[in-house]
Order: sequence, then C-alpha cells, then structure tokens
Amino acid sequence: MDALRPVGRTLLRDRAYEALREAIVRGDLAPGAPLKDADLADRLGLSRAPVREALARLGDEGLVESKPQSYTRVTRPVSRVVRDAASVVRVMHELAARTGVPLLGPEGIRAMREANERFAAAVRASDVEAALQADDELHQVLVVASGNHAAAATIARYTPLIRRVERRLFGDAGSCGSAELHARLIEACAAGDAGEAVRVTTEIWAALEQLADDAIEVAEVTGIPAPGSTASAASPTAPGSVASASPAAPGSSASASPTAPGSPAP
Repeated sequence: MDALRPVGRTLLRDRAYEALREAIVRGDLAPGAPLKDADLADRLGLSRAPVREALARLGDEGLVESKPQSYTRVTRPVSRVVRDAASVVRVMHELAARTGVPLLGPEGIRAMREANERFAAAVRASDVEAALQADDELHQVLVVASGNHAAAATIARYTPLIRRVERRLFGDAGSCGSAELHARLIEACAAGDAGEAVRVTTEIWAALEQLADDAIEVAEVTGIPAPGSTASAASPTAPGSVASASPAAPGSSASASPTAPGSPAP
C-alpha cells in the first residue's frame, strides 16, 4: 500500500501539468522564460510539490529544460525537434485514418462535417483558439474510431511541440491549411476510401511540417525570435508568470490531453 500515492496529489499534479502545458503552448510562458516552482505554485494556487512533478513531466516531453542548481526554463523551438515531433504525429494520424475509416459510421462523418464548418467559420473570423479546437475535434473523430490508444497517447504527447509553432503561424498564407483539405478528407472517409484519407492526411501534415520547419530555421539563422516567442521571454518580469492562470486555472484541461488527442493539423 505504501507504493500508492494519494489520489488528491495525483490530481493536483495533473492539473498543474495541464495548466503549465497550455500556458507554454499558448505563449503565456514564452520560449526561454525561467520557471520558478514557488512562483508558479503561488500563481496556480497549488503547493510546490505538484508543480515540480509537472515540470519534470514537461521536461520529458521537451517543453521544459533544466540544469541542476542553475535554471529551469521553457525550451525554445528547434527545427529538428519540431520536425521529428511532426513526423511522428503525422504517422500516427495516417495510421488512425487507415484503420479508422473502415470503422467510421454516419455519426462520425457528421461530426467531422460539423467540426469543419466550425473550423471554416473560425478561420474567417481569425479566431485562432476556435479554429484549433475545431481542428482537434475533426481529427479526433478518426483517432477515436481507430481505437488505437497507443496512437492517441503518442499524438497527445508530441502535439504540443508543434502546436505552439502552429499557433504563431496561424493566419499566414497556407499556414493552417484550409477547410477544403478537410472537405477532401471527409469525402474520402464518407466513401470508405482509406487510401485517399491517408493521402490527404499526409498532404495536410507535410505542409504543416514544412511551414514550421522554415519558420524556425529563419529564426535560427537571422536571430529573429522563433515562432511562439515574445519579448517578455527575457524580461525581468517574466519569470514563472502564467498570464492566464488564476486560482481556477489548475483545473483547466489542455486540448491535446490523452482524452482529446486530435491534433492541430490543418
């Protein structure tokens, strides 16, 4: 029995993880920003223990880096890391399309169409959050239909590395794909054509991979802040700040959690 952790602590750890991950993805905690567990715990209304556990988990996932007795900070986007993550997530979505299409019923097709309508409306309104949420919901239909929990978990783990770059690219020409690409994917699913669904999925992710890769490489060469970074990253007022995290924030869930594995692909 000693090996079992109290349920309450586990929930607080997960809440801290979700709130911090979302703040990093949104850019509220900018690339390079120092992270102080005491300050974060105060802002989140938690003790330091679950915050430390959350930071360790985020370190394993590539969103946080630390050096003992020196620093803990948000990682900066690196083209190779983002490219690797995008490649893995693309393959998982291809797998979900290949295995999910034969299992997809009318309700799933309807859910995808409705999500694409919300996506198109959000793009027209330049509503980044709503567009990414609708995009998550659209792609999640296939992930859930596939029943592949390993694929879902892999997507959930690596999507945040891509999402924070995609968030900054949103609105650039071709940066987030289009409702037309989604429509092609939906029509392939409705026709039961798994092969075409896989091909469209590949096209969607290949475009996003290239855009993210190009944007980060330009930043690395020119010194212009990488996508997702802000001037506050090195500001004395930035350490540990979570702009959107009030005491209610710890309960917020990130859209890329294991129960909502849809990716932010176009």
